[in-house]
Amino acid sequence: MALTQAVTILMIEDDEGHARLIEKNIRRAGVSNEIVHLRDGTVAVEFLFGSDEGARGDHGPFMILLDLNLPDMSGVDILKRVKADERFRRAPVIVLTTTDDRAEIDRCYDLGCNVYITKPLIYQSFAEAIRQLGMFLSVIQIPEQV
Repeated sequence: MALTQAVTILMIEDDEGHARLIEKNIRRAGVSNEIVHLRDGTVAVEFLFGSDEGARGDHGPFMILLDLNLPDMSGVDILKRVKADERFRRAPVIVLTTTDDRAEIDRCYDLGCNVYITKPLIYQSFAEAIRQLGMFLSVIQIPEQV
C-alpha cells in the first residue's frame, strides 16, 4: 500500500519555521496524510511510549521525519528507541537534519534509519528538497507495523 490517509507522519522538529516549510511543501507535492508535529524529543518520546516505558503504542501506522538536533535530547536517541521497540521497528524513519557529518550519517543508517536527508541552508533549496521528499512520500510503500 502506498502512503495513504491511514499512515500518520510524525514530524519531530523543534524549529517552527522548518516545520511550517516542511508541511507546506509536503502538501504541495499532494500528500494529504495527517502530520503530527512533535516539537521536541520529550514530547516525541511521550507520544510514542507514554509516561511509563512502553505504555503507549496505541496509534495506527506511522512514519517519522526526525530532526537530530533537538533542544532536549538527540534525535539519534529517539531513533535508537524506535528501532529497538518491537512495535515500531518497521516504521520508516527519515532523518531530516542540518547535520552532514559522514560519521553521523553512517551511525543513523547503522541504527536503522531508512533515509537520511541533509537540510539545505538556502531557503529555496530547502523548499525544493522538501517538495521532492513529498513526491517520494506519495509513492513509497509502508510496511505493516506490529
